[in-house]
Amino acid sequence: MINAISKRTFILIFNLLFCFAHAQQNQKLPIPTKQDTLNGSITPERIWWDIQHYDLTIKPDYNSKTITGKNVIEYNVVNKKHSPLMQIDLVAPLKIDSIFQKGKKVDYTQNENIWYLKLPYNQLSKKNKITIYYSGKPTESIKPPWDGGLVWSKDSLNRPWISVACQYKGASLWYPCKNALYDEPDKGATITVSASNGLIAISNGRLKLKNKNTDNTFSYTWEIKNPINHYGITFYIGNYVNLHDTYKGENGSLSMDYWVLDYNKEKAKKHMIPEVHNTMKSLENWFGPYPFYEDGFKIVDAPYIGMEHQSAIAYGSSYKKGTNKKGGDISNTGWGKKTDKIIVHEMAHEWFGNSITANDIADRWIQEGFAGLAEELVIADLYEKQAGNEFMIGRFRTIENDKPVIGRYGINEDGSNDNYIKGWAVLHMIKTIINDDTKFREILRSLNYDFHNKVITSNEIENYISRKSGINFYYLFDQYLRSERVPVLEYKFKDEQLSYRYINCNDDFEMPITTNWTQDKWLKPTTSFQTLRLKNEDFNKYFNPNPNFYITIKEVK
Repeated sequence: MINAISKRTFILIFNLLFCFAHAQQNQKLPIPTKQDTLNGSITPERIWWDIQHYDLTIKPDYNSKTITGKNVIEYNVVNKKHSPLMQIDLVAPLKIDSIFQKGKKVDYTQNENIWYLKLPYNQLSKKNKITIYYSGKPTESIKPPWDGGLVWSKDSLNRPWISVACQYKGASLWYPCKNALYDEPDKGATITVSASNGLIAISNGRLKLKNKNTDNTFSYTWEIKNPINHYGITFYIGNYVNLHDTYKGENGSLSMDYWVLDYNKEKAKKHMIPEVHNTMKSLENWFGPYPFYEDGFKIVDAPYIGMEHQSAIAYGSSYKKGTNKKGGDISNTGWGKKTDKIIVHEMAHEWFGNSITANDIADRWIQEGFAGLAEELVIADLYEKQAGNEFMIGRFRTIENDKPVIGRYGINEDGSNDNYIKGWAVLHMIKTIINDDTKFREILRSLNYDFHNKVITSNEIENYISRKSGINFYYLFDQYLRSERVPVLEYKFKDEQLSYRYINCNDDFEMPITTNWTQDKWLKPTTSFQTLRLKNEDFNKYFNPNPNFYITIKEVK
């Protein structure tokens, strides 16, 4: 067991947080462009139609770094009166070559990365299909998965290795779609990918068909039955081998496939499979059954660190335990070396990110915060609760407080990178306040049951947790998600009387805490001074609030 961090160390951490927060300059937000608005909002050309299914076919060419393909989009008309135009998103230099509906060619115009289809208004039925042929040289990702695009890489034996990562900018980087998180294909998707002889193409869901083409390539057709967000659709091409496994889960037998580069086969047996099993056991316990039993579970070697592609998780770490590829521990507590962070984090996204998806990328904390919480919960299950707490507390120092966690809505704008650790910290503090792991677990499981395969907003999550817990967490969510300021607990002690209040926070902020001076007695500070008489206690020299709360402290005279 690793020793707990000393109280003196916590004081140092809190003071550093306070100084760091105040050293940050308020960033001037860029003015959204017209393209930002068209891409990030529910436009009149989007709102009238609802995606039912994508049938995507692509053929990548490794040498020229180009792709050709088509997307057959099944959709329903949901508004009788609507715009005569349909908005399709596809990022240049990719271009649409032709479009057909009911065998007839459809005219279209282009506005940079937005394409407007001129559909025969009076010929639309409730259910429709449109076929879009496209081609070109897609945006290449230079620092995947952070910048987005196609990844043209080579494995360690200098063989072609292709994939895609596009969470931030969206799937329109590589195929024509509705590049909006609020609308997912209700009936899932079919993805057919061509690969050169000797290479294998992997995608989401289950393999349905393998065909040899006239040019000696092979086409692999994969089918996913569950709704899927646009960036969750993916493919991988490489020299893969398969390790098949079955996991006895809460909903029965779950097929598990590990598609790894041939030279990683033994590493996968020794490291990946045991890590996945331990993680699945913990996540099903806390979050409920794995969301996609029908589509199976799959993890695939990828030429970048990782990504939560639904039922086809990208794994690009080092087959080592730790929070980075070198097997290190960002938390500096030692606990981060006890699990493989990439496996835990990306698997957690199957529940939060893939089954439960943020309606707008501005609310991405929903996905990243809960995935961070999962890292803590898995460590706690393996090494007891205090280990998980210490691991989380060790991550506080990485919060930047550069801008609010939640970004601006309707312009496809991500918030602060703090949506990972600060979003996680919010959930950790809520767990601490609820102070009942059984109840907290019930909330997490019911959340996944009630919002299974749904797109939701931050407000929905906030209201749900408050309602289910019976505690109003509005002030906590608002402070930590919509403000970059770190609350300061100001205190003074004189004549056996402790006075305390919050500063550097929203006017209505209030959050209960415990301290080393008051032990299990909960204080309920607000922005006004409150007092508490403390008698006959051997007070420590240093006053410490419970380290599980992300606040700083300041003594006043």
